[in-house]
Amino acid sequence: MPFNSLIFLVFLAIFFPLYFATRGVTRIWVCLIASYIFYGWWDYLFLALIAASTIVDYWIGRMMYSTTDPWKRKLLIIVTVIVNLSFLGFFKYFNFFIDSFHQMSDVLGLGFSPSTLEITLPIGISFYTFMSMSYTIDVYRGELPAEKSLLKFATFIAFFPHLVAGPILRARDLLPQLHGHHRIHRPRVVIGLALILMGYFKKVGVADSAALVVDRIFDEPAVHSSAGLLVGVVLYAFQIYCDFSGYSDIAIGLALIMGVNFIENFRTPYISKNFSEFWSRWHISLSTWLRDYLY
Repeated sequence: MPFNSLIFLVFLAIFFPLYFATRGVTRIWVCLIASYIFYGWWDYLFLALIAASTIVDYWIGRMMYSTTDPWKRKLLIIVTVIVNLSFLGFFKYFNFFIDSFHQMSDVLGLGFSPSTLEITLPIGISFYTFMSMSYTIDVYRGELPAEKSLLKFATFIAFFPHLVAGPILRARDLLPQLHGHHRIHRPRVVIGLALILMGYFKKVGVADSAALVVDRIFDEPAVHSSAGLLVGVVLYAFQIYCDFSGYSDIAIGLALIMGVNFIENFRTPYISKNFSEFWSRWHISLSTWLRDYLY
């Protein structure tokens, strides 16, 4: 269910009254069911994948937290990393590797012609996979207790504002907020609506409009002058920034209305003085995730 669609506005018109009319566990159920409806709108088969990833990491987190055996804990963290990266790698890169092998076999004259599976890339799989991995790694490091409630953990993974394009959230930041009893807070609603409108302006007004010109230029680069190609490059820079940051603004604004705080994800990256500063301002939740869990 894309943010910039009429059905999403209908979805919000139903969700927010239910959200603020409920409390406690009932509200968390409302969030989870709404998030699964939101995610399953693209393809209901995606729900099986996100549910499987959620259940695996929930139980591995619980088992790691319940044992002090270092070898058992190490085995469990290896299992969860392998499972998560296998899901991610299969859906993102299986067809790519098959096509590459096919092309290589043609060059070598082997005549190997495998049939590529029709694999649809699940929306947001990178974001919820990274979130789930950060949770189990934090539990393994002893920096976070395992979440006892499967309902709250499933809601943390599937929470719909972040699910499409981030920000990538940490369990230590979002899980405690799911325990709160948030009421309608007028200043938060005003700021949230302002962020949402700014996000729609970036996404629909700038990114989608720029895409019309960029696609036309890049589809036939040979027929355009150097100046025309330069215009295409500059517009593409604005397109990709407004696309990503627009979605992030909408997500942050939606969460803020719900009483949940997300981290800032873009901080005017194009005014950076160097590449190092640029990456500290561009998709901040991803760059900090890579710093904390990969490097």
